[in-house]
Amino acid sequence: MSRSPSLPDRPRLDLDPEMSDAERLDAMQKHFARIMQVNEELDERLEEADDRMEGLQEEVDQLKRRNDTLKKASLYLASVEEVTDDGVVIKQHGNNQEVLTEVSPQLETKLEAGDRVAINDSFAVQRILDDETDARAQAMEVDESPEVTYDDIGGIDEQIREVKEAVEDPLSSPELFEEVGVDPPSGVLLYGPPGTGKTMLAKAVANQTDATFIKMAGSELVQKFIGEGARLVRDLFSLAAEREPAVIFIDEIDAVASKRTDSKTSGDAEVQRTMMQLLNEMDGFEERGDVRIIAATNRFDMLDEAILRPGRFDRLIEVPKPNEEGRRRILEIHTSRMNVADDVDLDEFADELDGFSGADIASLTTEAGMFAIRDDRTEVKMDDFEAAREKLAEAEEDDIVGEFTDYQY
Repeated sequence: MSRSPSLPDRPRLDLDPEMSDAERLDAMQKHFARIMQVNEELDERLEEADDRMEGLQEEVDQLKRRNDTLKKASLYLASVEEVTDDGVVIKQHGNNQEVLTEVSPQLETKLEAGDRVAINDSFAVQRILDDETDARAQAMEVDESPEVTYDDIGGIDEQIREVKEAVEDPLSSPELFEEVGVDPPSGVLLYGPPGTGKTMLAKAVANQTDATFIKMAGSELVQKFIGEGARLVRDLFSLAAEREPAVIFIDEIDAVASKRTDSKTSGDAEVQRTMMQLLNEMDGFEERGDVRIIAATNRFDMLDEAILRPGRFDRLIEVPKPNEEGRRRILEIHTSRMNVADDVDLDEFADELDGFSGADIASLTTEAGMFAIRDDRTEVKMDDFEAAREKLAEAEEDDIVGEFTDYQY
């Protein structure tokens, strides 16, 4: 154990009676200077002691908090299923176990079916939790509109028109549908090979509309614990209802809406439970309000028939690989900011890109620019585009780029 440094000796003034007045004055001045020096040293020691005390106090506070935490029993999340005369039926999150338990008179009058509560190891209700939307659902709300517009998407003009009719028009001009006497399409499903512009189309919708845009991936709905995926789906649609008009975009919907099987594993059962909740939210007894749904998938053949029926997805829009005219438009979009040489013939080059998706063409133009930079040039030549095409073709042969020419729906 370290010992504190000793304090400086207290100065003493010894005056010789035989000293002259001048010698006495000089001795007193030296004594005063010594006292001032000792005071300064003591002040420094006091500041150091105060700093050490603050550090020790913080450490003591931390230890007290840790001790208090260790003394408290863990609480678990549960939902109130039913309020009866004999008590309250609760279902614990995670294990889906239902238990009949008693509650204090103070809480009994406040509890209702559907409330989220905290319970202890004995399943006794400790307190009622705020019924807030899942933070994960709130995190999926897009605060800033993407910079993608319809002008940035080439080769799918017909698909853009259909999406506008199904999503934008009901939000911007609902009176048109009322005058005609038809209900707007409830949902749009975009399907096709990867890289054809499905996600970009959804981003353009978010950019063009003033509605709240909520984006999620189907894989995010597949949760670890029983009932959590279904609850997240409920929270997403509740959030959309609170923020309406709203657009919900579900990417990779095949992750949660694949065909049902006879598998008895808990994982498959949980995925199917989540899908059933999604089906109910899309076409339940309650009106969904001013909420539009867009979904996208690369595996249309894997989707369950229940989610494809009218009333859930009224429009099934195929987004194929672009034709020659579409490839020409995509090349124009991605070379609009490039310094292209006069020998570049985009019409001729578009004819050579049969089977390329929009994402492939975007990658090709970037690669052509990299060839020019590699040769210390600021101008991109036709040879650069040809070299980039050959490079992508070689990568495809080596299975680096997936082959989707035989894609079946």
